[in-house]
Amino acid sequence: MLQPAFAKRQPSETAARYAVYFAPPPGSPLERFGAVWLGRDCESGAALDQPRLSGIAPERLAAVTEAPRHYGFHATLKAPFALSPQHGAADLLSAVAAFANRQAPVAAPPLRLGRLDGFLALLLAAPSDSVGGLAAACVAAFEGFRASATADDAARRESAGLSPRQRALLQRWGYPYVMEEFRFHMTLTARLDDAESDAIEAALAPLVAPLCRDPLIIDAVSVFVQDDRATPFRLAARYALAG
Repeated sequence: MLQPAFAKRQPSETAARYAVYFAPPPGSPLERFGAVWLGRDCESGAALDQPRLSGIAPERLAAVTEAPRHYGFHATLKAPFALSPQHGAADLLSAVAAFANRQAPVAAPPLRLGRLDGFLALLLAAPSDSVGGLAAACVAAFEGFRASATADDAARRESAGLSPRQRALLQRWGYPYVMEEFRFHMTLTARLDDAESDAIEAALAPLVAPLCRDPLIIDAVSVFVQDDRATPFRLAARYALAG
């Protein structure tokens, strides 16, 4: 289903980037937590008051959540990409709708608060072939819509200390953390040193505990759009998995 924000505000297809994410259902406890934690509603774009954490200055919390706030609260299925010249936004949205209509919802393990490469994130409590399979299917299904990476993007990725396999995935799919390298995560902070990570994790733990009790149900995929590199990603459309 298209969201009103997209219908009213068409991006320039030459500057825009798109991504296919798992985003929590609107109004759900997980969605509201993510929006408040990051300080932005990714559908309306409204700024939200972030939680007050003992021992963490508000301006510091705003700083360490700046990068994930830019992307919106999500787990990546198909990483951000510019559209190839042969396709428009309507083509992509139609393809995602058709994909969702073929896919069944996925029951995943519960979430857990953890660290991934120095970032705090919500991770899965156990590996899930079903979630990995859904992500791999998204990567492959929408590859034909992706424009080739720019030289700057390729150089930035290549300089990130990738393994040989990750470099091969980057060349094939435009992103190194796909297929067997995929790790489901919903990023909560920038990379932190150990001391600050300990402090923020301790403050976060009681906030996320109620969200980590039950299995995670992935029952929709969402298209996010960024008008240009300087503007935040916003929710453009959400399609229920109906297969």
